[in-house]
Amino acid sequence: MALIHCHFFSQVLGLMSTMTVILPDPGPFKAGVTSENRGGPYPTLTLLHGLSDDHTAWQRRTAIERYVEGLNLAVVMPAVERSYYADMGFGRQYWTFISEEVPAFARHSFPLSGNRDENSVAGLSMGGYGAFKLALAYPDRYAAAASLSGTLDVVRLARTEQAAGQTELKNIFGEADALAGGANDLFALTKQLAAQGRPQPRLYQWCGVDDFLYEDNIRFRKHAESLGLDLTCEEGPGGHEWRCWDAQIQRVLAWLPGVKRQ
Repeated sequence: MALIHCHFFSQVLGLMSTMTVILPDPGPFKAGVTSENRGGPYPTLTLLHGLSDDHTAWQRRTAIERYVEGLNLAVVMPAVERSYYADMGFGRQYWTFISEEVPAFARHSFPLSGNRDENSVAGLSMGGYGAFKLALAYPDRYAAAASLSGTLDVVRLARTEQAAGQTELKNIFGEADALAGGANDLFALTKQLAAQGRPQPRLYQWCGVDDFLYEDNIRFRKHAESLGLDLTCEEGPGGHEWRCWDAQIQRVLAWLPGVKRQ
């Protein structure tokens, strides 16, 4: 297994960017065996960080390296700052970066599969929002998505922030009322997907009952279930904390479709 700290220039962002990549063990080395037939292209999990983290968070705060050992699975962990995985109104184009540039660059640089059935995405908090947004916006690219303690109702968060006189989400998404029903609203994306009759990604949602985002998660669950989406929803003790996410990422790995032991 290889752990790669990757620095690359993002043409979308106009700056040097970073991501951490875990690649499976290609098997015993044999002289004369080329890289092309030693392994890959690998099924891939894009694993997204939360609001105050970066591309190193999952590696530092969980045992993700150990959890994927022996699995035929690559893990890509990019950094997106406090962007909410959006093309920001006042900031950089992180939605284009995460949805287009990151997968293109990663597949150019590493032996990763581009097949829909071999790609999934997961994340915590802001990353849970980003994971569901990617899978709901591009169900033809992702077979599954998992949200752990996700900020699934950004419209409510934006309205709450606006009422408090704060501006971070306004700088990202614009006015809260304009956010509702648009491309950054997960409730709208789920409704559109259900109406289109397109292949739907499998969804996994977990949130602790003591989490400040618990009610938002319950509201999203009821909405998704009313639309007939393929949603596995679980909850348990705990708040917005790494102790919970370290345990739950193991459940996500067991739930992911198409992941096998080497």
